[in-house]
Amino acid sequence: MNGLLIACLLVPMMTAALSFILTSDVKSRGVISIFGSIALLMLSFILLYQVASGGPVSNQMGGWQAPMGITLIADMLSAILIVVTAIVSLCVNVYAVGDISRDRIAGGFFTFLNMLIVGVVGAFLTGDLFNMYVWFEVMLISSFALLVLGGNKVQLDGAVKYVAINLISTVLLLTAIGLLYGLTGTLNMADLFIRVPQVENQALVTVVAVLFLVAFGIKAAVFPLYFWLPASYHTLPISVTAVFAALMTKVGIYALIRTFTLIFPGEHSVVDTTLLGLGLVTMILGVFGAMTHSDIRRILAFHVIGSIGFMLLGLGLGSALAMGAAIFYMVHGILIKALLFMIAGIVGKLGGSFELSRLGGLYQERPGFSMVFLFAALALIGIPPLSGFWAKLLILEAGLHHDAAIVITFVIIASLLTFIPLMRIWLEAFWKPQPLESGPKIVESLDSDIIVVENGSVKSAVPLVVPPNLYIWTPVLGLSAVMLIIGLMPGKIIELSDTAAKTLIDPSAYIDTVLPNRSAAPGNLNEVQK
Repeated sequence: MNGLLIACLLVPMMTAALSFILTSDVKSRGVISIFGSIALLMLSFILLYQVASGGPVSNQMGGWQAPMGITLIADMLSAILIVVTAIVSLCVNVYAVGDISRDRIAGGFFTFLNMLIVGVVGAFLTGDLFNMYVWFEVMLISSFALLVLGGNKVQLDGAVKYVAINLISTVLLLTAIGLLYGLTGTLNMADLFIRVPQVENQALVTVVAVLFLVAFGIKAAVFPLYFWLPASYHTLPISVTAVFAALMTKVGIYALIRTFTLIFPGEHSVVDTTLLGLGLVTMILGVFGAMTHSDIRRILAFHVIGSIGFMLLGLGLGSALAMGAAIFYMVHGILIKALLFMIAGIVGKLGGSFELSRLGGLYQERPGFSMVFLFAALALIGIPPLSGFWAKLLILEAGLHHDAAIVITFVIIASLLTFIPLMRIWLEAFWKPQPLESGPKIVESLDSDIIVVENGSVKSAVPLVVPPNLYIWTPVLGLSAVMLIIGLMPGKIIELSDTAAKTLIDPSAYIDTVLPNRSAAPGNLNEVQK
């Protein structure tokens, strides 16, 4: 029994409870949440070390042996993503102390934020499909609470769209789970690896696989069901948007990777082809969507969609090389999206708006901060030697290995087009002179800590929290340092990503860990696949 896996769930769960019941002071709640995030980060590094040195680790809850009962398991992919989740959790918790209004904190902001992290970590650790659904529901409930906290009309509109499409995804997911259980008699993912190929009606298995593709594809914001993301992300406080953009869609991608490498591996070629096609279209449409908007938050939201396309390419190509590239890109994508949205929050506070037409002069006022944005933008574009360059180079290498000219072409085009909206932000918000305006500026974020103007009259004039603010600047600079280290020294992340990819392609270690009494050598597992 490995208590470390349970601890990775209990720490954010206890942090969520303690941050609400121990104190009524809003800042103290933030401090409790920060220390909980530090504890999770330490546990995640210990877990990564254990998996790297000894292979996957598992825990059977309640003493039930797999495939019965609840299985928790961490392989290399899970361990990597939990480390990255803990980094984002810490950065967002610190940022939120300086960003979120007292009313929202008093309403349970840090409790819901940490319960969201519980759901994310649980999804990465679960070893069966039903509990995958359970952890998705924990994330959905927590995210809905964060969406409506504050209760203004714009937020509620975004929340309704977000929840409606996710409820559709939930219905599809439960339908797929029920059908798969009816076909195999199990929902344990390791056991499904053995039993799914033994089902006589493989056509029905393919139908079930497509249902999972649609259900998880909605949660990952894959074309054509991504419209809920740009419709809701710009309505939120930046702290919430940062954690949503970094983690929520990536859990959907993780579910797709786990499902289509362990439960429905490569023989379902129609699904693989579909994944590749959806990845290409999602990547291009995300970039084009970013080019059509002038609100910084909407621009970055569409870049979240574009990055999902890059990750799907690795799964669609299906090789260990391509999968390793997708995993590296996922690490890069999680961190860079959190960083860019936190930077956008500072832009909104300094400039009084997120609309590019109302911004300007930030380079003259804050040259150091401007260079931080430029660094993050170039990393997202993929300028060498930053992290985005290595992520896209690995995908191009996988495309060359598969002689997939269309993949290479789309990746190059998407990377070039990514340059346009990000450089537009640089030129409009940072480089051009500040626009001359009379009176207070309009701020679309209806946080009670920000001045809001409607139709030329001041609706609320609570003092604007303008940086410098250590709670806001520390995570931005810290995350920038992490991204710089990954860019300059990518070798270890590439090595870990390749190891994770090989475990996905040959899951014998995963199967042996969950089902030691039904273990098989890799060769025998390959026979099962056939």
